[in-house]
Amino acid sequence: MTRKQKRLAVIGGGIGFIALAAALTFYALGQKTSYFYMPADLPTAHVEPGQRIRLGGLVGNGSITRGEGLTVSFVVTDEIGSVPVRYTGILPDLFREGQGVVTEGMLGSDGVFVADNVLAKHDETYMPREVADGLKAKGVWQETQ
Repeated sequence: MTRKQKRLAVIGGGIGFIALAAALTFYALGQKTSYFYMPADLPTAHVEPGQRIRLGGLVGNGSITRGEGLTVSFVVTDEIGSVPVRYTGILPDLFREGQGVVTEGMLGSDGVFVADNVLAKHDETYMPREVADGLKAKGVWQETQ
């Protein structure tokens, strides 16, 4: 093998390695993608049961019910649509009715969203950007000064 052939072999191997690393990275990222939806968007979104998504909106007033152990049920609403949510775990300290929330999990075949992660706002003036944008688009939430 000549010097030129060795150099081309090393360059080709390097390009192949980079292509394989990029392909594996994109594949892994595609598996972890979770799309964000508002409750009113779910009926038209064609979300399959078991598909991982993020659901955001406001915690419905009077909707929080505590079950056995750490199981909590509540409703996420954007004042146009509502989705029942079931979560087993410790809720954030700032989780309460009427506040912005983003849940991560899967929509069950019975229409109940089974959350494995609940994110609540962190102070009185903060609203998750995706939730605020969705509520503003529907005319439900106005930013306070």
